Parts: sequence; structure tokens; C-alpha cells
Amino acid sequence: MTSYLRDALVVGSVVAICAGLVGYFLVSRAQVFTADSFGHVAFTGALGALVAGLDPFLGILIATFAVGGILALLAERGRHADDVTIGSTFAWILGVGAFFASIYTTNRSAEHNGRAGITYLFGSIFSITSQQVRWVVVLGAIAVIGVVVIGRPLLFASIDPAVAAARGVPVRVLDGVLLALLAVVTTVAAPTVGSLLLLGLLAAPAGAAYLLTVRPLYGLLLSPALALAATWFGLLLVEWVPRLPPSFAILAVATAEFVATFLAHRFGRRPLRGVR
Repeated sequence: MTSYLRDALVVGSVVAICAGLVGYFLVSRAQVFTADSFGHVAFTGALGALVAGLDPFLGILIATFAVGGILALLAERGRHADDVTIGSTFAWILGVGAFFASIYTTNRSAEHNGRAGITYLFGSIFSITSQQVRWVVVLGAIAVIGVVVIGRPLLFASIDPAVAAARGVPVRVLDGVLLALLAVVTTVAAPTVGSLLLLGLLAAPAGAAYLLTVRPLYGLLLSPALALAATWFGLLLVEWVPRLPPSFAILAVATAEFVATFLAHRFGRRPLRGVR
């Protein structure tokens, strides 16, 4: 096995597990649009770091945590921010990203790789560096540990936030922690599957898992398993057909998983959502 394929499998596996875990909560809480906005924030953070001469990983982490904090502060009555709040924040962040992109392409591209911005938009899992591998593994471990620690109360708060709050579950705090975990996942995924394409890996496997079982714990385990399968099979497709972009192959498999599950759920004799 070549070193670049080994690194791609390691990084892809970490990203898939993290995206599957966090994505399941986002799907069950109808917060997928939040993940979409974080992907664009990641692009802005990466470009801002490149303009400043800093590590793009650091820029993405700072930007996503900052926006997550804003959304948490703007949330009302312990519930996640509405679409208007997210959309307004998203539009402003896109404008900042366009500003950074203009500066980088005109002033920095001669000194650095002008394709770096495209890399963080669409990912480049086979060209990831050893330093980036370490970043991904460390941050991925933090995300997984975070889900393990807050998973049970967060599931409770996701299913019935009113009852959870009445029983003393810190629903608003958990909302903020989930946004922090999403920021970490966005950071590790941006250089691999890309900040714009991350939404597919967060939503498709989790959506399939949500349809396959009504048991939250089973869904929480099934979602990263499906994301992992999509990543491995996507990388295998790229080995078979080298012209395929890795991000496209991975997300194509993830989308196929969701479409197959949805069709079975829609036209099957027994709705899959009823499986226990």
C-alpha cells in the first residue's frame, strides 16, 4: 500500500466516523442547514489564514468556533438558531470569504500555491500532508470523545427538548457543545472532502441511518458505519478509476446509500423507519 493511500484511509476514516456521529444529531434535530453554513465558514477561515500567513487548519478552527459561538448566543429559549439567523450569518460570512479570496489571489498567489483555496473548497485527500494527518487524528479524537461524553443527554434533548429541560438537562449548553463539535468536524473535513462537500458526508449517511431504525443508539452507531463504508468504497473506486475525484467518489457512494434507503423506505412493504 502506498503512503498516500494509507494516509488517505486513515484521514478518511477519522473524518467519516466524526461526520457520522455528529451528522446523526444534526439530522435528528433538523439542523442540517447549520452544517451547510459551517462549510462555507471553513472556506472563509482557510482563506483568511492563508492571507495572514497562518496554518489554514487554525483559521478554520477559529472561524467555525466563532460562528458557532454567535449562533449559540443568538439562539432563543434554549432552542437552536432559526433559518433566518443562520442565513443572515451565512451571507455575511460569504462576503468576508470573497474579500479574502480577492486578496489572496492578487497578492499571495505568486508566493504560495494559488490552488490552495480550491483545495479547501473541494478537498484533496490524496495530497494531505503528514502535519495535517496529525491535526485530523487529534481533533477527530476530541470530537469522538465529546460525543461519547454528551451523547446520552444530547440524544434526550434532541428527541424531546422540553421534557429534557424539565428534568434538568442543560439543553442550551448541549446545543452549544454540539456546535463546537460541528466546528471540529468541519475543520478536519475541509482539506479532505472539502468544505462545500462536507454537507453530503454529514447528512447522507446520517439520513440513511435515521430511516433505518427508530432507536437513537442504533442510529448513532449505524451512521458512522455508513459514512466509513462510503469513504472506503469511494477511495476504492478512485483506485479503479483514477480520473474520479476522491471527494466526488466518496459523496457519490454516500448519496447512493441514502437514495437506496429512502427508496426502500418509500416503496418497501414495511417502512424501514419502523424497524426496532
